[in-house]
Amino acid sequence: MDTRHCAREGERRESLFRRWVARPVLDQLRQGTSPGRLAASIAAGTVCSVLPFIGLTTLFNLVVAAVARLNQPIMQVLNQLLTPVQLVLILVYVRIGERLWGAHPLSFSVSDVVSTFREASLSEFFARFGMAGLHALTAWTITAPVVFGVVWFATAPLLRRFAVRGLEGKASS
Repeated sequence: MDTRHCAREGERRESLFRRWVARPVLDQLRQGTSPGRLAASIAAGTVCSVLPFIGLTTLFNLVVAAVARLNQPIMQVLNQLLTPVQLVLILVYVRIGERLWGAHPLSFSVSDVVSTFREASLSEFFARFGMAGLHALTAWTITAPVVFGVVWFATAPLLRRFAVRGLEGKASS
């Protein structure tokens, strides 16, 4: 194996991380956005992006960011990055909601939901999956504040350190 190739790959990955993650976050901090506000954007974006309804997360992120005056680009990037997580969590939220409601488990998959949505009438779709949606929404609503808090408390200190290092680096250049 050519070690020069591996080194270049490592440099390229670091460069992409710096270019697409570190630099935009640092730019926001340099423009005066507080680490706490960025952490709130990341936390809210995470919560909004795992809403258990396919196709609504972009609009939900848009509205929440506008109302709360959070960082729209960060929330929309998270929305895209968390789509696979959202798809997995739909079933998790449905199952948690079923337990909370004391309901019998419904047999379905995400592909079932998507194909029924495309092929059946809206009333047939809601007749088949309406309660599952209610169960999922219930579980999401209960877990959303916890997820927000965990993400905020995990990212705020990191962003504060990042801000100090990044802003000190700018002063010494």
